[in-house]
Amino acid sequence: MSRTLVGRAAAAVVAALAVTSVAACGGEAGGSDGKIKLSIGVFSDFGYDALVKEYQAAHPNIEVEQRKVKMEQHHTQLATQLAGGRGAADIVAIEEGNVAQFRQSKDKFVNLADHGAKDLENQWAAWKWSQGTTDNGNFVLGLGTDMGSLALCYRRDLFEAAGLPVDRVEVGKLWPTWQDYVATAQTFTEQTPDVKFVDTALNVYKAILDQTEEAYFAKADDSYIADRNTKVGDAFTLAASLGEKRQTGALPPFSPEWNVALKQASFATTTCPAWALALIKAGAGDEAAGKWDVADAPGPGGNWGGSFLAVPKQSAHPQEAYELAKWLTAPEQQKRIFKETGNLPSEPVAYKDPEVTATVNTYFNNAPVGQIFGTSAENLQPTYRGTKDSKVTPVFSSALSRVEQGKQNTSEAFAQALKEAQDAVK
Repeated sequence: MSRTLVGRAAAAVVAALAVTSVAACGGEAGGSDGKIKLSIGVFSDFGYDALVKEYQAAHPNIEVEQRKVKMEQHHTQLATQLAGGRGAADIVAIEEGNVAQFRQSKDKFVNLADHGAKDLENQWAAWKWSQGTTDNGNFVLGLGTDMGSLALCYRRDLFEAAGLPVDRVEVGKLWPTWQDYVATAQTFTEQTPDVKFVDTALNVYKAILDQTEEAYFAKADDSYIADRNTKVGDAFTLAASLGEKRQTGALPPFSPEWNVALKQASFATTTCPAWALALIKAGAGDEAAGKWDVADAPGPGGNWGGSFLAVPKQSAHPQEAYELAKWLTAPEQQKRIFKETGNLPSEPVAYKDPEVTATVNTYFNNAPVGQIFGTSAENLQPTYRGTKDSKVTPVFSSALSRVEQGKQNTSEAFAQALKEAQDAVK
């Protein structure tokens, strides 16, 4: 599951060293009870709790431990564990924004093709499978979990107060393009000046870039192109315009402050991939049930998130780890996870299944989320993630934050971001 926020923390390296001696080799060769002990390293909620219990019941010789850390820590820890040759779980989740980085360290991972993974290729959307492979598809780094096709979540009561339509179909018609979204923001602000139209410019910026084939790096050769890719500048300018007009809450995405703002109903819209629905519900609380709804996002499709399950070479049980990863990412399990957590399957047979397409979310005013996110998934083309994406993304995120906070205007912030990003990729 994906939770790539608009920036990744560079801290938590020390935490990676705080692994127990039991976990030092990725998994135990076998405890005193004779069981094979496997570990899974994930971030946030992958929906695996019940599935792990079921798998253990069906495989009494296997014991599975889940290691959950905050998303900001997970990939930093994993990089440290791989470099040090110890501490990684038998199965590790890798978020799609970090896959390109870890493909460069493929020598630290088991090639799942050696365990039969290439036979599973047709399970996944072609772009999803490709993201998890390298060497022309001959090296399978990871098996895909969910994906993050985009929608737009909005507060019905706040739209009504602003004199805007509240029906989700009519709301979607307000913003066929992101320029229309900005125009709607102006209408909303004129009618309800005490409420912000959107939580943060950062998420708007990311959503627009996630609808482009290339952003910071060229797909052909991984070269840095943000300084000449006009789509980056256009996306930045549009998102920053909301910040300059104080139409955003300037909230760090999915932060405690964001949760407080949800509870207080202080913003009216937010970009929402499928996995974000659970975060909105948790932040807004039961009293907001039925007040939030889901409409189509501006523009064409787009993908924000999605992860892969990979097996580090440190694992003492690579075959057993592969079998568990294969089972957890199978269509039947992806469908079950969607119904429990809202994480959208990345396999067409799953996201097109009637059980998924007929799913509605009662909290979001009975929004037909299976249909909305499934249709979005059909239209999306993923953005190429460069090997140094994680170095560049925070630079532009910080620049947008400076605009929202009134510290710089758009042109000053963008110029500084271009310089800092160029330095970051040297």
